[in-house]
Formats: sequence, C-alpha cells, structure tokens
Amino acid sequence: MKTALVYDRVNKWGGAERVLLALHEIFPDAPLYTSVYDSKRASWAAVFPKVYSSFLQKIPFASTNHELLAPLMPIAFESFNLDEFDLVISVTSEAAKGIITKPCTKHICYCLTPTRYLWSHYETYFKGSTFKGVTWPVVDHLKRWDRIASQRPDVMIAISTEVQNRIKKYYDRDSEIIFPPVDTLDTTPLRSGVVNEENFFLVVSRLVPYKKVDLAIAAFNKMGVPLVIVGTGSEEGKLKRMAKENIKFVGQLTYGELAVYYKRCVALIMPQEEDFGIVAVEAQLAGTPVIAYKRGGVLDTVKDGVTGIFFPEPTVDSLVDAIKRFEKMKFKPEDCINQARKFSKERFQKEFGKLIENI
Repeated sequence: MKTALVYDRVNKWGGAERVLLALHEIFPDAPLYTSVYDSKRASWAAVFPKVYSSFLQKIPFASTNHELLAPLMPIAFESFNLDEFDLVISVTSEAAKGIITKPCTKHICYCLTPTRYLWSHYETYFKGSTFKGVTWPVVDHLKRWDRIASQRPDVMIAISTEVQNRIKKYYDRDSEIIFPPVDTLDTTPLRSGVVNEENFFLVVSRLVPYKKVDLAIAAFNKMGVPLVIVGTGSEEGKLKRMAKENIKFVGQLTYGELAVYYKRCVALIMPQEEDFGIVAVEAQLAGTPVIAYKRGGVLDTVKDGVTGIFFPEPTVDSLVDAIKRFEKMKFKPEDCINQARKFSKERFQKEFGKLIENI
C-alpha cells in the first residue's frame, strides 16, 4: 500500500511530531508533505525519505512566520497532487486535512484539534472588537473552508475525548479516539544532572498566553512555595517580571535534564486546558503526580485522587486550594507510572495498524 503523510508545517518539535515519527516506523517509505519546512528547526524530519513543501516555502521567512500565511494554507494543501497514493494520513490542527484525494485513495485524518484559532479558542486569538471586525472576512472564509475540508477524510481520529467532542461540535462528524504516543522522553538518566531546589513544584510549558503560566505564577507568588518553570516563549520577559524570588526559570532543557526535574519535583502544575497534554503523561511516567485544570485532555490521562488532582476554575484561588488539598494527600509513584504506560508508542502503533486493517 503506497502511503503518504501530510502535516500542517514542519518547523518545530512537539507532540504531533512524535506522532509522525511513530507513523514513520509503520510506513518507513512514506514521504511527508507539508506547507513549509525548516530543516534546521525540525532536524527530526531527516528520517523521512522525502519532505515535500508547498509553494509557500518560496516566501521569505515563511517557515518561521507561518501564522501570517493562514489565508493561503487552504490553497497550499489543495495544490498537492497525491494521486499516486493508496493511503494518505493527515496529522493536523489546521489545514492539512483539506488535501484533495482520488475516490479510490483512503484518507485518514489524525485530528489534533479542529483549527483552534477558528473555533474553540477564537476569543483567545482575536481580542478586541476592532481587531475582530478587521479580520472577520478572512476568518469567516477560513471557517467555511475548514468545515468543507473536515468532510474530506474518510476516517477522522481524535487524540482525546475533548477533541472528539470538538470534532462533533464544529464539524458534525463522529470520530474514534487513538491517544498519541508519549514515551519518547528518556526517563532512565534520573540520577544525572543537578537540581538544587528542594520540595519544588514544576511547570513545563511554552511561555505563550494560552498556556496560562501567569496563573501558576500568581498562585505561587501568593503561597511563597518554590516553583520551577521549564520552557521559553514570547511571554518569558513578562512572566519573569511578575515572578517573585520563590519562582525560578530554567529555560529549555534536554530530555535527560527534564527527566530529572520530573522525578524530583513534588508535582507537575498544569494551569491550562490542553487538547491532550503530553507533559502530564511524561510527569506520571517519572512517578510524579499532576495538579491540573479540570478541562481538556487531562481528563483522559490523569486519575483524580490516584495520580493527581484537578482544580475546577481557572483562577488563582482555585489553584491555591488544589495545592493545599494536594499537600494533605499521598500518591504512589507506581500508580502514576502504570497510568502513563497506557499511552505508549507500541499501543499507538497497534491501534493505528488495526484501524488501517479495518478500512
């Protein structure tokens, strides 16, 4: 079966990229099609026999400023000729599902989420009546196209119950769930590295607005409890300015270094709503419980009262209350590890292979 993989953009490393590498192991000869490709920032893609980018690649700085090219993404993916393939698998949170295939070609869409800035998180991306008014014609066009594109795949797969519900709400499609693989984090070198902090809590996140790291900082400012923040992003300067002395930023870490922090922290803090939330599984894989906002993918990955606890409102008081409740509870590392093992790469590949057999 001649197979191709399609992904929105190849210019970073994250959860979706792990999915692509797991699929590459199933389909080692499959080329990868994408809108823009940055080989330096996405060295992981070198394993693919060929990476094909769209005409957007010719636009200066396109690979690092893809957000500005959103109106052109539909055209970019519709321009690919995939007639030679029997199976096409799109991995997408935006436009890759909009590829056009022949009737005899099976198209499976692994949906990371319906396009976030158009649907579930529109209010986060488009703030202010003036900005909404100016951008509405483009947004309205993209919404109409996105609905049409969502009907093109033969099969739609969701990464979590949250995403499954969004697919039904925004695309009016049924989908089945195959959780993404979360075992590429190397948790073996847990005794390497140096972590000087004691009894600290941990945030692992890109420092961007929707990750709500400012909420965690405000809560720990109030409590005076040690917090370590791993990650970088556009809000780094702002967040550092608001943080008190009990909060430390350590930047981007290697997987081995991150494993040490996961293992030695008291708990992972997740103040944001995630489509799935890989870091919650990574923390549990290291035997560490999670304190998370009770929305999104963590409802699939964290067992309340067993491998972590939830806080119901995205407020400082709600998070502080959860931390105080957490400190009175006991969690077993083996419970966390057993929960995390449910999301292995082997499980993902087995479920995906079975799906392909059935279609």
